[in-house]
Amino acid sequence: MKIELTELEFRRLLDMAYIGNWVLNSMRGSDRFTDYDDVENRLFSYCPSQEMHTLVEYVDGKARPSSAFEQGGIHEAIADYEDSMFFEILAEELARRDMDFEPISSDNFSELTNRIDEYIAEFEQNGIDNISLDK
Repeated sequence: MKIELTELEFRRLLDMAYIGNWVLNSMRGSDRFTDYDDVENRLFSYCPSQEMHTLVEYVDGKARPSSAFEQGGIHEAIADYEDSMFFEILAEELARRDMDFEPISSDNFSELTNRIDEYIAEFEQNGIDNISLDK
């Protein structure tokens, strides 16, 4: 297979491969999906031929994202996504709790989305400042 990419497209592909592999493997410890590591390594092995030397380093003969790549803002993008997902999941869970976790149907879907929207508005305005737990 041959894929032709511009330099910018290749750079974006590196970002997407890294993010995808990070999502799949970052919490797995030693039980990693090594085939995803292999694809990431292979993509990063093309960096030198694309004059992107600073984005790759070699560990045990395998190409991997360099510390410069990892510290270049990619984790800020991941963190932004995680923050957004945290609040969306929390809003839905709280809304479903408020509705006693009844199964969602066409009859109560609008109520659920309204409750979610209210929680999202609260989080956008105050973050988690107004969340408290009763012990």
